[in-house]
Amino acid sequence: MENSNIVSYETLDSLAKWLGMNVASAIFASLERFSCVNITTMKSSGKLALKELKHWMVPQKVKTPITTFPSSAEIVSEPLGVVLVISAWNYPFGTSKTWFQLYNNVIVDVLSLDPVIRAIAAGNAVVLKPSEVAPATSSPLLKFLGEYMDSSAVKVVEGAIPETSALLGQKWDKIFYTAAAAEKHLTPVVLELGGKSLVDVDSDVNLKVATRRIIVGKWGCNNGQACIAPVYIITTKDYAPKLEKFYRMDLLKSEDLARIVNSNHFAHFKKLLDNDKVDKVEASFGMINSIEKPLAAYLFSNDKKLKEEFVKKVSAGGLAVDDNSLHVSILPCAHKKAVLDPSFACDAPARYPPYTPAKLRFLKVLLNGDILDIIRALFGW
Repeated sequence: MENSNIVSYETLDSLAKWLGMNVASAIFASLERFSCVNITTMKSSGKLALKELKHWMVPQKVKTPITTFPSSAEIVSEPLGVVLVISAWNYPFGTSKTWFQLYNNVIVDVLSLDPVIRAIAAGNAVVLKPSEVAPATSSPLLKFLGEYMDSSAVKVVEGAIPETSALLGQKWDKIFYTAAAAEKHLTPVVLELGGKSLVDVDSDVNLKVATRRIIVGKWGCNNGQACIAPVYIITTKDYAPKLEKFYRMDLLKSEDLARIVNSNHFAHFKKLLDNDKVDKVEASFGMINSIEKPLAAYLFSNDKKLKEEFVKKVSAGGLAVDDNSLHVSILPCAHKKAVLDPSFACDAPARYPPYTPAKLRFLKVLLNGDILDIIRALFGW
């Protein structure tokens, strides 16, 4: 265990140095989207793992029953072994913040380099299979991970369906992506809910702020190609026309919005575009629960009681109130719903296109989370 932790620290340090190199151009080549969110998030994940690694390694002292007196007890974490990560094409380097356990007290999220970072921190070896749908990101992963990281800790396998099938035929201690192949060896898996994410909009909300937040949550970072991006809107019959007319932007001309990865995915997303109208927003809660459970559900409303009812009655992987696509789920067992309720009083313009150089600089500082840097950025220092 001690040797594996030394390898983990050295490997994580190498990964932290690599993150950011060639990532921006690779993301743009695949999806034509700005990459500061991906790069900054990945660098933050690597830095966090380096900072907290020794703390995660410390055994947890636990109380002992009187029947074992005198004695002491502790919980010692150990690596699972070898982890297979089949990354998603829509976030080939990762940016999601959905956390899961990789061993007793180390948590990981589910897209590409994030699980690689956390798996290494937990002392595991990793095989990463990048998505063939985004080849521009697959090549730099193969080249630079091989150059900067210990080959005994991380391997990258490129290919399409035959290579993926061959990998899934092997025995793994943890698989990120699929359940079918894991069944043979009773391998633990991390899966996502399949239901379509949605937005519920009440008629009393701030129209400007609500619409901008929905737009940036749907199209801003990845043009709807995200598991938690809203697929459809439910609102009142009277409010629907106002919502539809407010945001009139030529999306095709915008250089700040991402593009659909290929024509097949475009056809799929085109079929999903939908909206529903109700007399009262409360009437939608039962409808939401009657269909396949959504990965995420969002409510925009100024009614405190309605918000409380939404949280209690709507069953989804995660919830957010008065915003969307910013929440995180917590653990895959004994699920706890995450609920985010930001204020309408303060709305950062940097979240929304057009993304000027000044906005991108501020976003990078904001995502790093350093209070002093944020203050300096606000004052232009």
